[in-house]
Amino acid sequence: MDQGRASERLLTQRKGQKRQSERKGKIIVYTAATITIVATLAVTFFLTQRGLQSFFVSGINPLEFFTSANWNPSGADPSYGALAFIFGSLAVTLLSAIIVAPLGIGTAIFMTEIAPRWGKRILQPVIEILVGIPSVVYGYIGLTVLVPWIRDTFGGSGYSLVAGVVVVSVMILPTVTTLSADSLKSLPDGLRDSSYALGATRWQTIRRVLLPAAIPGLLTAVILGMARAIGEALAIQMVIGNTRIIPDSLLDPAATMTTIITLNMGHTTFGSAENNVLWTLGLLLMVMSYILVLTVRYLASRRKV
Repeated sequence: MDQGRASERLLTQRKGQKRQSERKGKIIVYTAATITIVATLAVTFFLTQRGLQSFFVSGINPLEFFTSANWNPSGADPSYGALAFIFGSLAVTLLSAIIVAPLGIGTAIFMTEIAPRWGKRILQPVIEILVGIPSVVYGYIGLTVLVPWIRDTFGGSGYSLVAGVVVVSVMILPTVTTLSADSLKSLPDGLRDSSYALGATRWQTIRRVLLPAAIPGLLTAVILGMARAIGEALAIQMVIGNTRIIPDSLLDPAATMTTIITLNMGHTTFGSAENNVLWTLGLLLMVMSYILVLTVRYLASRRKV
C-alpha cells in the first residue's frame, strides 16, 4: 500500500511539473509575441505621428510633396518636392526585381532539382556567405569597380541609376535564391514522383508541376527581396550620385528616399520643416514595405484558393 501511494504521489508530482513547464513555455511564447506586436505598433504609430507633422504642423502641401521634383529646403523660399526620390526608390526596386527574379529562381531550380550533391554542397555555402556580407562592402566594390567601369565605357561620371540597380541586384540575389530554394524543397516528393510516373521529363516536371506549385513561395522570395531593396541606403548612396533631379536615362545620377534621409537627417533640427519631411519619407518607406508584405499574403491566399 505504501509503495502504491508513493507511486501515485510521484506520478502526481511529475504531472504537476509538466503542467508548470507547459505554463512557463506558454508565458515565454506569449510574451515574445506580445513584444513583437507592441514593437510593430509602436514603430508604426511613431512614424505615422512624426511623418504627418510635415503636413499638419509645418504646412507643407501634400500635392507639391508627391508631384514636384523641386527640392530646396535651405533656399529663401523652401520647397519640398520629393518626386525625384520616390521615383529613384521605385526605379531601383523594380529594376532590381526584374533582374533578380529570373536569376534567383533559376539558381534555386539548379540547386534543388538539377545540381548533383557536390554542386549543392558548394553552392549553398557560397549563397550563405553572400547573404552575410555587409552592405557597405557591396557599396565599396561598386564605388571602386563598377562606377569607374561605367564611366570609362559609357561616359559621364559613372555615378548612375544603373550602378545602384546593379549593386542592389547583387545584394538581394542571395536572399531571393535562398527563399526560392526553400520553397522548392518544401514541395512534397509525391509531385515529382507522380510527374515522372506519367512519363514527364525533368524539365516538364519543373516547368509544369513544380513551378506552379511553388508560385506563392517564389513570389514571397521576390517581394521580400524588393522589401530589402527599397530599404537599402548605404550601398546605394555610395554609387547612385545622390542628385535631386529625376534621371533621364539609366546612366544619369539619381537619389532614393533612403539616401536623402541618411544624408540630411544629421544636419536638420528636430521639429523643423525639413526634419519633418524626412520623417515623412520614412513613413512612406514603411507604407511601401507594408504594401509589399500584404501583396505577398494576398497572392498566397489566392493561390491556395
